[in-house]
Amino acid sequence: MRQGAYDVAVPRIDPRWEDSRTVAGFVTGVANANLVAFARAVHARAPGGRCLDIGCGAARNAIPLADAGFRVAASDLSAPMLDAARARIAASGRPLAVGLVGSPMAPLPFRDATFDLVVAHGIWNLARSAAEFRAAVAEAARVARPGAGLFLFTFSRRTLPSDAAPDPGETFVFSSWNGEPQCFLTEEEIAGELGRAGFRRAAPGPLAEYNVPAPGMHRRGGPPAIFEGTFVLGTTGGAASPSPGARRVIAQIPGPGAS
Repeated sequence: MRQGAYDVAVPRIDPRWEDSRTVAGFVTGVANANLVAFARAVHARAPGGRCLDIGCGAARNAIPLADAGFRVAASDLSAPMLDAARARIAASGRPLAVGLVGSPMAPLPFRDATFDLVVAHGIWNLARSAAEFRAAVAEAARVARPGAGLFLFTFSRRTLPSDAAPDPGETFVFSSWNGEPQCFLTEEEIAGELGRAGFRRAAPGPLAEYNVPAPGMHRRGGPPAIFEGTFVLGTTGGAASPSPGARRVIAQIPGPGAS
């Protein structure tokens, strides 16, 4: 798979995502069972479909997604993470339709309306501003086909004390958790931000929320509270315009046995 290239600035990567100790922790990570179940349901509607795993890390989800029958494009901005993903795919000992792409969360090096499933698992919360978050969501909508599924796993606002102040000029970006600006959204903010890009909930009811601290038990850098949910791109979505001036090099989608 060719690495995407743009004539716009590529976001810088936090050095921790290239640290060997961080990468080693991701190598042993297991797949999200809820994601895999949702992926199988999407695949039943779109056999042989294409999946984009944004911020794939060491491929803990990409490999099971390929096993579920998808042709997977697994993107990450960290070269060491992609190296670990490549090694993990090779160690599986079986042909897997997974292509690895060096790419930020936005812009994405894929054509419009390409994917039947988009996975944003622990990646959009790393956006350093609301503008970057919105660009990432818009890019996901652009490359998704109408009716495509989206699996979201992201930080909840309830990670932080209720009186925590967002960074200057921001509404849901906070640096107070670990010293780095990251996104912590309420469920209402998630619905609004994704809704503007054309995504709606795939099932009724609230998002799943994990690790919510008890009152008064918030601590700096502690385990984040997590929102998890599934969405569908409406028939009018997926047509967001690319960043002005961007020259997109289209990455190839893997066929059977790609790595």
